[in-house]
Amino acid sequence: MAKFTFNMPDVGEGVAEAEIVEWQVKVGDKVEEDQHLVDVMTDKATIDIESPVSGTVIEVAGEVGDTISVGAMLLVVEVEGDAADEAADDAHTADDAASEETSTDMAVPVAPTVTVSEPQPAPAPTPAPAPAPTEAAQPSVSRDKTMASPAVRRRARDLGVDLNDVKSADGGRVRHGDLDQFLAYNSGGGFSPAGKSRADEPVKVIGLRKRIAQNMSAAKRNIPHFTYVEECDVTDLEKARADLNAVRGQKPKLTMLPLLITAFCKMLPKYPMINARYDDEANIVTRHGSVHLGMATQTDNGLMVPVIRDAQARNLWQLAVEIGRLAQAARDGSAKSEELSGSTLTVTSLGPLGGVATTPVINRPEVAIIGPNRIIERPMFVTGADGQERIEKRKLMNISISCDHRVVDGFDAASFIQDVKKLIETPVLLLSD
Repeated sequence: MAKFTFNMPDVGEGVAEAEIVEWQVKVGDKVEEDQHLVDVMTDKATIDIESPVSGTVIEVAGEVGDTISVGAMLLVVEVEGDAADEAADDAHTADDAASEETSTDMAVPVAPTVTVSEPQPAPAPTPAPAPAPTEAAQPSVSRDKTMASPAVRRRARDLGVDLNDVKSADGGRVRHGDLDQFLAYNSGGGFSPAGKSRADEPVKVIGLRKRIAQNMSAAKRNIPHFTYVEECDVTDLEKARADLNAVRGQKPKLTMLPLLITAFCKMLPKYPMINARYDDEANIVTRHGSVHLGMATQTDNGLMVPVIRDAQARNLWQLAVEIGRLAQAARDGSAKSEELSGSTLTVTSLGPLGGVATTPVINRPEVAIIGPNRIIERPMFVTGADGQERIEKRKLMNISISCDHRVVDGFDAASFIQDVKKLIETPVLLLSD
């Protein structure tokens, strides 16, 4: 037997370290080649690390939440001698192949450094009582193959629920809602008393939630925010949306978001300071000609911001397709790192949960974030073509915008939203070229 030291691999894109999000194995577990070992998070994305060898785990690098540098020891596996030699040869072969690459548009991951140590001859063993079995020495339980995020797996494990027993509503990944339905169905149909006490639950802030906390803290600490809110009458826009959906054919169903994005993009050339990024260390504001629109998306693990590239060049249907594709990619974990970075302006919307008004936090280093709120129906005084006022039921929506006051003046933010309001209250202007 020999020890195989598996070091943290270079995942490319200049990543120097990663945070341990969830261990899929523990000391004493037997692992197979290509088995999922650990989930780590870089500043780009969450990555699954797989085993290059088969053997028994005898050491791991750290606990969930710890940061590990590229090239540092990730875990040690006890393997057969020949297997260790083959793994070392494979690593050297991969190193040679990587060094021969002369031109490529993508970073080439460097194979993990492998250290194999042969055990020294030991004196003849003397009889000794067998040690008491420990948790690490127990046979490893076969892991379930149900698709679920690390957060859902962790919650199910804490609740003592086997994910193999939980059915997904859409036949895909098991989500928190599926787990809630499973728990409700298996509770016997009873209702818990409102005053029933629950144990305190310390939750370690790790992974994406830790990144969100760091980014939001930096944004609020460094950016002097101000928020402006305006009420818009979207009655005619909602009718136009319904008319478009009635003749959409095979095109995706339009929500309000593609229409609003179109309005924002039409007005941004007039207000270039809103579609900008501020490098406060270099004291440079870059006004962007293209609108790379960040789209705040809620996932099981927390908030992610996939980016609609060149939103200003897409029509309503193209925007609808891209919104759906990126939202799904963010939620199922398939979004690529380039799809989660480089935004120049962000839109955040909670749809029906949007509330009357919001004060969204800017996605630094951007200088503005726009928050459409919930549509509500309310009676309003309306002036007819005859000049007479009457009361009508109208659909109203507030639009919030938070700006970096170092870059954007209040007058400019208000003027931008007022111009957007004119477009969405007069759909013929919005939909005309």
